[in-house]
Amino acid sequence: MAVTATVLSLVATVAGCSRASSGGDTASVAGTGTPATEVRLGYFPNVTHASALIGLEEGYFTKELGSTKLTPTKFNAGPDEVAALLGGSLDIGFIGSGPAINAFAKSDGQQVRLISGATSGGAQLVVKPEINTPQDLQGKTVADPQAGNTQDVSLKKWISGQKLTGVNVQNSDNATTLDLFRKGQVVGGWLPEPWSSRLVVDAGAKVLVDEKNLWPDGKFPTTVLVVRTQFLNEHPQTVQAILRAVQQANGLATTNATEAKAAVNRQLKALTGSSLSQPVIDRAFANIELTVDPLASRFPQLAQDQVTAGVAKSAPSLNGFFDLAALNAVLSQAGKPAVSADGLDKK
Repeated sequence: MAVTATVLSLVATVAGCSRASSGGDTASVAGTGTPATEVRLGYFPNVTHASALIGLEEGYFTKELGSTKLTPTKFNAGPDEVAALLGGSLDIGFIGSGPAINAFAKSDGQQVRLISGATSGGAQLVVKPEINTPQDLQGKTVADPQAGNTQDVSLKKWISGQKLTGVNVQNSDNATTLDLFRKGQVVGGWLPEPWSSRLVVDAGAKVLVDEKNLWPDGKFPTTVLVVRTQFLNEHPQTVQAILRAVQQANGLATTNATEAKAAVNRQLKALTGSSLSQPVIDRAFANIELTVDPLASRFPQLAQDQVTAGVAKSAPSLNGFFDLAALNAVLSQAGKPAVSADGLDKK
């Protein structure tokens, strides 16, 4: 799309300063590199990926990308998306914070960069009405989406913190968890939205733990955006286009929540064959905050949580994981304040 010389000059200044301060080697976000012929974008059919769903439904990604072909790819859990990113079959992905860390660690800090936040909040441990305390879970089975995913780490860390030794954790996809809960084969699940709300509204569960209550100010990164480092280096303009679309999606959720919810529901209908009831989507949206701030200060704790949860033997170094130059250039263009990498952009 056409960009005025004035804007190009502004972006070059902002990007140049950001890269200088970060010590990274990503190509300047202004003007260098070439727009990608195609961008392969990963996301989940979850309300915690509302920015992606809104952007797809409202055409924001297509509009901002111009002649670049958009190829959206649906995933159901983070580890599968990590495999696609590291295997080179995916360029940019909306993904949970835990798998994002894993992708960085597995590639020795080389193949991926975290470029933006997407969603804060939106995960709960919901259980049968007769479960009143953590100890009531002893000898019971609790579900989460997949081993090593964001909710799996949160659940296992919480179990460790409660000193529970008899809780069986079962990994199953979210729709299966709903069926298992209704059949009494699991007593609950640590689930992202809208699935925690579906168990509450549609199946009579109650909240035992709202994860936001375990974090300062109730904020924690449920969904972030990561990109293959090579793609970021070669196509910074395309990355900016994706981030502009995310900003527009978040803006719609702020200014017209009714349409944003409807857009998410239309996408879910197209992707899964069914939409959410109004009570479910209302509850799910009430539990999330769409924000491009990745809440970088939370990531050292998230990395350590993987050790506590038994998912990793040691917490990986996250130095150089963040590259927010493109995001902060987009925010500057929109007259919005920059977000911080909390030092994690430095190697």
